[in-house]
Amino acid sequence: MKRWLNVAVGIFLVISLLLAGCSSQSTNSKSENGKINLTFFYRWPNEPYKSYFKSVIADFEKQHPNINIQEVTALNDDYKQKANVLLGSATPPDVFFSWVGEYGQKFIRDGVALDLTKYFQADPNWSGQLIKSQVNQFSNDGKVYGVPLFTDSKLFFYNKDIFDKLNLKVPTTWDEFLNVLATIKKSGTTPIILGNKAPWAAAHYVTALNQRMVPKEVLAKDLSYQGAQFSDSGYVEALKKLNELRPYFNDNPNAIAHDEARNLFLGGKAAITFLETMEITFMKDATFKWDTFKVPTIDGAKGDQEGLIGAPEGFMVDKKSAHPKEAVEFLKFMTSKINGEKLIKDTGLASTVDGAVNANTATDHEVKAMQLIKDSKDMLIWTDSALDTRVFKPYGDGIQTMLGGGMTPEQVMKNVQDAAKQVKQ
Repeated sequence: MKRWLNVAVGIFLVISLLLAGCSSQSTNSKSENGKINLTFFYRWPNEPYKSYFKSVIADFEKQHPNINIQEVTALNDDYKQKANVLLGSATPPDVFFSWVGEYGQKFIRDGVALDLTKYFQADPNWSGQLIKSQVNQFSNDGKVYGVPLFTDSKLFFYNKDIFDKLNLKVPTTWDEFLNVLATIKKSGTTPIILGNKAPWAAAHYVTALNQRMVPKEVLAKDLSYQGAQFSDSGYVEALKKLNELRPYFNDNPNAIAHDEARNLFLGGKAAITFLETMEITFMKDATFKWDTFKVPTIDGAKGDQEGLIGAPEGFMVDKKSAHPKEAVEFLKFMTSKINGEKLIKDTGLASTVDGAVNANTATDHEVKAMQLIKDSKDMLIWTDSALDTRVFKPYGDGIQTMLGGGMTPEQVMKNVQDAAKQVKQ
């Protein structure tokens, strides 16, 4: 029933868009009052993001009285379902949200995303203020196909009160990490809390461990479309490292959602959790002093020991848009310095506009996290975004089963390797 409901909603949205643009063959038409209609499809119908986007849209329309922005929204997984319907229709939205990695690259390969390179080159005052490493994630073969709105990474968040009480220092190596966890467990406190009801959560652990265990050039090939083999022994070793954490996780992490685990951490029910830097905004509800640390280094491992995991998120322009210039103008407005500062201040999302995250607009923790991202030479995209879904599903499901004691690391990777072979065919 739910699946049919989603399809029905998707069809309704397409019909609505068609009706909105009935004066032309495209929703990208001019309205009856002569204004240009741009359809803006994004994934934040919830607060505080909804209010932010409505405010930016209102300001843009005031400054561009000849343009009308029509909003279409859906949250996360629903967004992906509706995107399949809307972006495959004859009347797609002009501007649409995209993750990077394989999700966005598929739009590029299939000719859905417009090449924006000329717009970046024509306005260096705008494009030059965007953090280059984040723009690169929306690129392919030297061309730019998207505009990054914000960036995000992942760190261990820890309860300083618990650490101080047990005289613990922040671990920098894996062995130190395990010793810290053992001490916390002996005290009667849950060392790490994980909510892996949706398997992307533990997959983020594996992304970070793969970064530490697998050579960078091997990762780059395996995460490329139809290039995956996953035959390097480091992948199995990374899963073994995750298994080393199992005794220190909460009971049955597959039974609770990520946000539930975060709320339990905020309530002081665990000493450590693994959160995205965009979740710093929730830490205002913490009942204790807290701080963060990077994933520890692993002695003897062949991967990058200093890199971060994470990715920017942003927007693309549909190649069918009748008004690409105006669509890009809207994205340029959204990624101006003033709106970048407003983004971090109002929503906690770290703008990719260099300097927007500063002492006047963000907390000390947010400024620190952004500096880590800017300084990072390697920011590995989370595995659930980087891989073709046909490869990630056995990976994510396998990790989930492994955490429940139902599979070995070798069995998980065998299924991933088999899936990768099927994608190549």
